Amino acid sequence: MSLRPVKSIIQAKPTLEGAGVHLRRAFGFGNTSDFDPFLLLDDFRNDVPADYLAGFPWHPHRGIETITYVLAGEVAHGDSIGNSGVISAGDVQWMTAGSGIIHQEMPKGDAQGKMHGFQLWANLPASLKMTDPRYQEVKAKDVPVVTDDDGTSVRIVCGNFRGTRGPVDGIAADPIYLDVSVPPHKKKALAVETTRHAFAYVFAGSGRFSNASGPRPVATEQMDGATIYNSPEADNRSLILFDSGDEVTVQAGEEGIRFLLVSGQPLKEPVAWYGPIVMNTPEQLRQAFDELEKGTFLRK
Repeated sequence: MSLRPVKSIIQAKPTLEGAGVHLRRAFGFGNTSDFDPFLLLDDFRNDVPADYLAGFPWHPHRGIETITYVLAGEVAHGDSIGNSGVISAGDVQWMTAGSGIIHQEMPKGDAQGKMHGFQLWANLPASLKMTDPRYQEVKAKDVPVVTDDDGTSVRIVCGNFRGTRGPVDGIAADPIYLDVSVPPHKKKALAVETTRHAFAYVFAGSGRFSNASGPRPVATEQMDGATIYNSPEADNRSLILFDSGDEVTVQAGEEGIRFLLVSGQPLKEPVAWYGPIVMNTPEQLRQAFDELEKGTFLRK
């Protein structure tokens, strides 16, 4: 196995989105080529209802897929093709915007007013930019969990993990999206295919992701005869971008660690992006906004 070095550790930044929702953005907009095929990851965690209840009123998408994963509270949604519903704690919604959709997402806290979830954007390849929109909505009970003898648990939102496949399928980027919990002081190795881009996002506890060639080593150890350099500690709201390799290793801290581990095959295509619309060329982007203005944006 070849260990994936830690390329960088970044703290998610406070951001306002929608009608004034306070959230943290791990990455998004600007140059996101290191994360290809992913474009954006938002952590919408908040205990103050006034900071999230305004939600994300009606807005368009084209050329991408949005993945919403709720941990606390709920999100009511509706769209221009007649879909509506509510996703609650542990539920997943995967929306393929394709040729175009207009929708809204309105968060509501739990009994204590807490709201927590993530939204990840995945790019669509040029051949599928104008595919028909569709939804996949998965309830918490249908998301499989793999639990190891050491207490490590992995919820499989999407993709294949050790022979168990998540419920979301038919996604262009062929992503693997895992919610990983490692108990205090335990060390865990997780396989990631070499050809994929991969990142982790810590949202509880802390730990160190082993780093074969990190720029700021803080400790060393021997593993299979090789010297491994550990990266600086990654804690709550830390985004870890990995370099190439086929294995990620984490050493959990005093309180354990919980993180998203996401990987996908890079598209390596040009990106023309403005707000919620992502195309391949500036001409396609201009056309999309012209259609919005003329009322011809929706194809379905």
